[in-house]
Amino acid sequence: MITETVPAALAGERLDRVVALLLDVSRSAAAVVVQAGGATIDGTEVRSGKLRLELGQTVTIDPSTLPADEPPGPDPSVEVTIVHEDDHVVVIDKPAGLVVHPGAGNPDGTLVNGLLARYPEMQSVGEPTRPGIVHRLDAGSSGLLVVARTQQAAEHLIAQFVDHDATRSYRALVWGHPAAPHGVIDAPIGRSRRDPLRMAVVADGRWARTEYRVLERYDEPADLALLDCRLETGRTHQIRVHLSSINHPLVGDPVYGQRRPNLQVGRPFLHAAELAFDHPGSGERVTFHSELAADLADRLATLHPVPDEG
Repeated sequence: MITETVPAALAGERLDRVVALLLDVSRSAAAVVVQAGGATIDGTEVRSGKLRLELGQTVTIDPSTLPADEPPGPDPSVEVTIVHEDDHVVVIDKPAGLVVHPGAGNPDGTLVNGLLARYPEMQSVGEPTRPGIVHRLDAGSSGLLVVARTQQAAEHLIAQFVDHDATRSYRALVWGHPAAPHGVIDAPIGRSRRDPLRMAVVADGRWARTEYRVLERYDEPADLALLDCRLETGRTHQIRVHLSSINHPLVGDPVYGQRRPNLQVGRPFLHAAELAFDHPGSGERVTFHSELAADLADRLATLHPVPDEG
């Protein structure tokens, strides 16, 4: 059961919208939950999704009343750039804009649909609605992602991400010049109190840790810095939230960018450049690299670097 006290940001919202938010499903799926008696307000069952919620009310949702999702099917029209493949894993260089797996608002045309057309055995690996997927990469981000071809490989890889043995490095262009050339952001992440559609640094959030190193500083067309960011955890929007929390938000980030200009970058300037893990077949440490995506590289080439003081 999921229980939530209605915050000010959701006061006045319809019940079906709040159910959709809390379950991360479409409004139509949320309506099915409500109609099936899967939602209560202050202990009273409510079957109308149109009901407006009030500040401080307690909403309880039974996820078991969700309609069963259809497993994704193959779609050979989805282009997939393969960096490496073997009998155990496939390493992908994902373009920006490609959603990783089906979900609310994206029922098809995802990376998973493209993978199933090439590796049909993935259908039985991992969760039925996102077969083969063992870690996340935002739709707006580009770069490296590993997927599993067997159940044994999936379990092996998931354990590495949970234990932080698998490592990921990202390139991020941020506003301003960090005071130190190297830093660690150790701050818990959870849903924003002001806007539950966003994540934020919150006291009762899940532990999250991001290490960053300044690779280059720029002074035109503004003070900017290119960072290498390494994740020790994998929270939703972690890098974007952490960098914004220290007042160095990502260039081009429409959600956490603090209303800064996007500098003609049509997405968050974030690219998964390196991925390393212990291979589930051989046990050997393997590392993969991805060059900065063309749209980001082209924009970076127009910036003026600050001369090295050394």
